[in-house]
Amino acid sequence: MSFVKVKSGGIWGIDGYEVDVEVDISPGIPSFNIVGLPDSAIKESKERVRSAIKNVGFSFPQKRITVNLSPSNVKKQGTLYDLPIAVGILTLSGQIDALRVSEFIFLGEVSLDGRLNRVNGVLPIVSSLRERGLTRFILPLENAVEGAVVEGTEIFGSEWLGEVVEFLNGQRSVLPVKVDYENLLQKRELDIDLGDVLGQSMTKRALEIASAGAHNLSMVGAPGSGKSMLAKRVITILPPLEFDEMLEVSRIYSVAGLLSDGLVTRRPFRSPHHTASEVSLIGGGSIPTPGEISLAHKGVLFLDELPEFTRRTLEVLRQPMEDGHINISRAQGRVSFPASFTLITAQNPCPCGNSGNPFRECTCTRNQIRAYSSKVSQPIKDRIDLRVWVDPVTNEELVKNAKGETSREVRERVLRAYAVQKERFRDSKTDFNGRMTNAEVERFCLKLMKEESKRLLKDAMDRFNLSGRGYFRTLKVSRTIADLEGSELIAPEHLAQALQFRVEETLH
Repeated sequence: MSFVKVKSGGIWGIDGYEVDVEVDISPGIPSFNIVGLPDSAIKESKERVRSAIKNVGFSFPQKRITVNLSPSNVKKQGTLYDLPIAVGILTLSGQIDALRVSEFIFLGEVSLDGRLNRVNGVLPIVSSLRERGLTRFILPLENAVEGAVVEGTEIFGSEWLGEVVEFLNGQRSVLPVKVDYENLLQKRELDIDLGDVLGQSMTKRALEIASAGAHNLSMVGAPGSGKSMLAKRVITILPPLEFDEMLEVSRIYSVAGLLSDGLVTRRPFRSPHHTASEVSLIGGGSIPTPGEISLAHKGVLFLDELPEFTRRTLEVLRQPMEDGHINISRAQGRVSFPASFTLITAQNPCPCGNSGNPFRECTCTRNQIRAYSSKVSQPIKDRIDLRVWVDPVTNEELVKNAKGETSREVRERVLRAYAVQKERFRDSKTDFNGRMTNAEVERFCLKLMKEESKRLLKDAMDRFNLSGRGYFRTLKVSRTIADLEGSELIAPEHLAQALQFRVEETLH
């Protein structure tokens, strides 16, 4: 036998596809070539595989070796083909049972001493190939739990190339990995709490509404007023991820190489620095990988010091904020990454940071303040549902140690509102009020609004010159406030609070 086909997989976006690692060994001057659009990491696998086979104690054939990664028209990347290439060579050289090889899909990097190292993208590959009826995988032990969370699969984890050979030859017994879901889903207690922040009752209320309905939130206030501290504590009150959402988020983290525990069990919180580039924010590369907005999928993207981000970088957020995904086009095709996140921003009111501060004098001119504010475009501002001015904590609040409600107390209300939304959208793709379509706003807001609320809304539109987008976003926020209060109808007080947060920032 001079030819063998070993099954493996590849990644495009966050989806996997089947790859056939075709190995041919023929007489001739010893050489080792890999074709099929491999990247540099795959080309380097020649030396890793050669050394690993020798160091584990097997013989490396001194012949002409050609490896083809099929389909050949799709560029491959990463080190996950080391293991299938090594298995193919050992099979053709008579050191592995060929019949057993055909039963499995192989993924894994091989180190020079034969150790199997974890690779990126295992979860989406296993998930996608499972849908095609391929269920038995041999993976590095570090990736085993990640693969085993996909139902209907048999995952065999191994630490060494030698163990894989012994298993395939029937010389070693290996049981499929079983996932301890109770331990995997057990959430570690967070060491932060909303009650840690003194005062700031209005901002905490805005965070509660944003968390309950997935509404975008902007906080403006002087340095040291607690904006960042509050934003970081939003993770303590967010609703839990459903299991299918955990899998979806985990696929993204797997591709990015950030999946350490087998499954992402909490809603993500991402906080990129203001020097972040467009690519790091939205994703990219010759073979696109997810950026920060996709890593924040189903969670929160926090942009601190918002005006310090370049205007061009912020503008790329407009499409994913509306659509919930980001499209990246490359010569080989288009990739779509999920990016349904809640945006929370924080910024100073002016360059010196003291505008509106009752305790310090602002040294900025009116033109400087206007220029600072204009760094963020109106279309981005219009996509913000809640706007809150964060005043510094007063001496009285410090003396009284006015902590307010704990995260547990606030989260209970958020969970009740979340349960209402789950029932409301049970037959829809919508998950939160903040992501309702216009038709759903008509059905769940306007048709469930008291007459006094409708009159108040009309007056507010005339007074504050609300845009069409502002109109719909205000209605969505009022729906969430009503849900938090346990009300089916949107009362005037619910709409009034939504309007207050819509215009709060502009009143200072």
